[in-house]
Amino acid sequence: MECPFCAGDGGEVVWRDPVLRVVLANENGYPGFARVIWHAHVAEMSDLPEAAREHVMRVVFGVETAQRTVMSPDKVNVASLGNMVPHVHWHVIPRYRDDVHFPGSVWSAPQREVPHTVLAERAAWMPALREAIVAELDRVPAWPA
Repeated sequence: MECPFCAGDGGEVVWRDPVLRVVLANENGYPGFARVIWHAHVAEMSDLPEAAREHVMRVVFGVETAQRTVMSPDKVNVASLGNMVPHVHWHVIPRYRDDVHFPGSVWSAPQREVPHTVLAERAAWMPALREAIVAELDRVPAWPA
C-alpha cells in the first residue's frame, strides 16, 4: 500500500520547513482540522532523534495555539494514531460541544447534525487561521535546532 503522506501533501500546505509540514486537512464538518506531518517515512515518534521529536511537538503546540486564538474551540484534540497510515503525523483538531461527534473522537459515531450556517461561520475563519499558524510557527526555532 502506498503511503498517502509520501505520495502527496495530505492537505493544503500552510507551513513547511526542511523536515515537516503543516496542512489543513479539509475534513468534512471540521474546519481548522490540521495535520503536522514529518516529511520522511517514519512510523513512530520514538524512531526520530530527540531533537526531532521536540521540534515536532513545538510545531504541534504552535498549531494548537493558533487554533485556540482564532477559533476559540471548546477543546483541542491532539492525536497521533497512525494505525491506518503508519507515517509520523499528528492531528490537531478544534472541537466544539455542538460538533458532529462531540464528546467522542472525530472518528466515532455521529451524535448530531451541525447546521450549515455554523460550519460556514467556522470555515470563514480559515484565512485568519492560516495567518496565525504561520505567525506562531515563525517563532519556532529553525531546523536543525
